[in-house]
Amino acid sequence: MREPPVSAPRAAGNGWRRAVVLLGVAGVSLSAVFVRWSTAPSVVLAFYRMALSALLMSPAALARRQEFRRMRRRELLLSLLSGVFLGAHFACYFESLRWTSIAAAVVLVDTSVLFVALASVLVLKKRLGGRAWLAVALAFAGSAAVALADRAAGGSALRGNLFALAGSACMAVYTMLGAVCRRTLSTLAYTFLVYAAAAGTVLAAALAGGQALAGWGSVNLLAGLGMAVCCTLLGHSVFSWGLKYLPPAFVSTATLLEPVLAAVWGRLLFGERPGPAVALGGGVILAGLALYSRESGSDGSQEIKR
Repeated sequence: MREPPVSAPRAAGNGWRRAVVLLGVAGVSLSAVFVRWSTAPSVVLAFYRMALSALLMSPAALARRQEFRRMRRRELLLSLLSGVFLGAHFACYFESLRWTSIAAAVVLVDTSVLFVALASVLVLKKRLGGRAWLAVALAFAGSAAVALADRAAGGSALRGNLFALAGSACMAVYTMLGAVCRRTLSTLAYTFLVYAAAAGTVLAAALAGGQALAGWGSVNLLAGLGMAVCCTLLGHSVFSWGLKYLPPAFVSTATLLEPVLAAVWGRLLFGERPGPAVALGGGVILAGLALYSRESGSDGSQEIKR
């Protein structure tokens, strides 16, 4: 049966909601800018972001404390494990920005859907259609082109690109664990546990590496706060909110604008001009991701966290 046409009032309401989602994408794209402005080690900066995100959410989590009390042990453990991989994702992503361009780091770290697709096939025995495999192949080819670009930089760019891909793989595990947890947990309960676990993960990594948590100056605390507010609460949280009112296809497609906006920030603020291989490979990656989102009937579960 055909769905009834969208009424004018509803269409108008969705118009401002779409604009809010696009503003959320702009907020997420600022993550690389905050990292570039910072001077603290990657694990310390990741700790600032995750700890401040959890702290800002704590009043709302406290108001929903009954849900935490009813939580089953399996839900708690999976949520905490998901947070471990989210913390690893941020540590790798932030480190990649120390070595490679913003455009390369962001477009590579956004390829987590490739790892999700491959894991679905290998682990969950899911079957992909011909166009979905074409999308995966396109994104993989583009990733290889970007990862191997700028080899003349003495290997530093390659190092950063490999960190970005490692961050993408961690994000894929986080996404798959989150898909299980979100079946029974609210967004608030799940994200609070994840952020707290991510903060604990990067804190442990910083302490194990002998990194001091204090003494890095106010610029790093402000960078962490900026990411917590603009990228996490007003970015990721907006995507979760948008999925309640808007088609998942719109939300997932809108998030593909993040690498483009991040590259623009890199050009305007840091004078970075992506090389031909990065620009071409990035375009191929985005085309592959867009095709995969369309063919897989994206349900919006791939959450963008930067």
